[in-house]
Amino acid sequence: MKSPEQVVAEIGTRLRNRWHLGIAGLDPDGWPYRAALGRPNQTELEGDFPTARRWALDWTTWADHQGLVLIRQTRRVIGTSQTLPTHLEIPDLDAAARLVGQDWPARLRTARHRASVLTATFPHVDLVKTLPAVQALTDVDFSLLLDAARWFCHHDARGLTPRQVPIEGLHGKWLNRHHTLIRHLSGTADLGLITRPTRVHFTYLDPAYHASGRRVHESVTIGDPVTPAYTPDTILVLENKDTAIYFPPVPGGIAVEGEGNKAPGALPRIPWIRDCSRVIYWGDIDAAGFEIVNNLRINGVHAQTILMDQHTYDTYERFGAWTDDKGKPIPCSPRRPLPALTPAERALYDNLTDPTWTRVRRIEQERIPLTEGVAQTFAYVHSSVGGGVS
Repeated sequence: MKSPEQVVAEIGTRLRNRWHLGIAGLDPDGWPYRAALGRPNQTELEGDFPTARRWALDWTTWADHQGLVLIRQTRRVIGTSQTLPTHLEIPDLDAAARLVGQDWPARLRTARHRASVLTATFPHVDLVKTLPAVQALTDVDFSLLLDAARWFCHHDARGLTPRQVPIEGLHGKWLNRHHTLIRHLSGTADLGLITRPTRVHFTYLDPAYHASGRRVHESVTIGDPVTPAYTPDTILVLENKDTAIYFPPVPGGIAVEGEGNKAPGALPRIPWIRDCSRVIYWGDIDAAGFEIVNNLRINGVHAQTILMDQHTYDTYERFGAWTDDKGKPIPCSPRRPLPALTPAERALYDNLTDPTWTRVRRIEQERIPLTEGVAQTFAYVHSSVGGGVS
């Protein structure tokens, strides 16, 4: 036998899964909806009928208070006829929203308004797909979305970058975030926008090369056939920019600025990085750091991590971060399948993504002494087959 709280939770799930269908007028099986209250079996009824009766009376009082109808059924109990509730009827979407509460009534009002505007402005729009996508937008963002979609309906943006699109109040980053919605509303398969080329910055570490007096810091644009001054024997992919720029000399070495999630997509596209047999990755000890390592390996850069193990975590945990750079608590990241991690890396990643984990979830690379990174690098280099600068 279910309580009102349990039934309301079930209705909340149905509301979350179907609200957009109702607003779009494409949910004939959605509402009215009869929520089952649970059905005590005959043994339960006859063994403890007072409890069942109290439950039935509680439901009656609750339903009357909510202005809702109970569906009832007559049952035989110890030779007597007893009428017991079996279902709660929710007549429509708005009744469900009122019952679940929170911000649902306001959300439905906003959704109806936006559905009306979308249908009037873009008759071809698929509301079932579009309403969930625009539901989380602020009123300002929704207005910008309409302006942008209208503009792309009547203008050709081929050859422009997102920052160059002449729409008042619209920023290039906003356009990047919402380009899928804009394509859908404008009925345009391709907005024609071009992206700025991706650049990867790196620093030469070889002491013999330094002695030549040539430039130490370089960058390569993805897609350009650019080779470094020498073919590296060791590549260090480092997350902290200062660490990459000021890493001490390493014979045959090059330090590459990883720049977070950019690394797995960009670095494998640079042949001399992808083909290097000795790539070291040193990043933050957090969920994102291990996801970057996994994705680098999957994309063809077979990197060996340093200072991203349980021992390092235990040693430097006191320098760990509880909040991000905006002062907000660092949340528990959702655990993802990362098949390219080693067993030791996976064990630490599982700890960091465990909701019950009470220790810090991030130790930033720069909080670990650079001398430790240098020592670990040379230990790894010396344990593998070396070579000179070519």
